[in-house]
Amino acid sequence: MSPDIEAKITFLVSDGKGNGRHKPARSGYRPAHLVRDDYLTTGTHQYYGDVIAQPGETVLGTIAFITPEVYPRTLWIGKIIRIQEGSRIVGHAEVTQIFNEILKKSD
Repeated sequence: MSPDIEAKITFLVSDGKGNGRHKPARSGYRPAHLVRDDYLTTGTHQYYGDVIAQPGETVLGTIAFITPEVYPRTLWIGKIIRIQEGSRIVGHAEVTQIFNEILKKSD
């Protein structure tokens, strides 16, 4: 699966109230992403250098979304996408590059 975007991915440390992560994430991690205010979609992460992303860290990597044709023109450089596991917020991704043209928001 080809990546749709490159992003700076930040994982939150568990806050004891259900948000954040206790465990590190590795390439292949598949959380949900809030790409629009009304649309969550799954995406597969690949971290450059195959690093292990610890809670509280920011890593650079790519995300390949499922069915991007369902939410065209929703992303731009600098957009922050919330990362979730179910309803639990575990981090965010700041878009740094868009590889899939269908996702680029029109000016």
